[in-house]
Amino acid sequence: QVQLVESGGGLVQPGESLRLSCAASGTIFSTNTMGWYRQAPGQERELVATITSGGITQYADSAKGRFTISRDNVKNTVYLIMSSLNAEDTAVYYCYLRMVGIAQFNYWGQGTQVTVSS
Repeated sequence: QVQLVESGGGLVQPGESLRLSCAASGTIFSTNTMGWYRQAPGQERELVATITSGGITQYADSAKGRFTISRDNVKNTVYLIMSSLNAEDTAVYYCYLRMVGIAQFNYWGQGTQVTVSS
């Protein structure tokens, strides 16, 4: 069974930075995509950023230039460094893992709250 454990959320002031981490455990295919989505109150879950095991990244427009996604394939861990945070970044951030074998397998973490407020 695959598990994703997130850490690093919290309360920060506008303009500050925060780093999220997500460690995957269980049977992890060497080829996979990990990433982050977020969901604000009353809104749908949306993509923040993803990164493949080969290092190819994808960012939402709102994250470009402010957020950086990276990963450690040995540790099966993905990181999200968020800079210049503002109130619109307030949301629950969910870690995501996709693996493709005979079928596509999608896994989600439990979510970590990020609140940007003065």
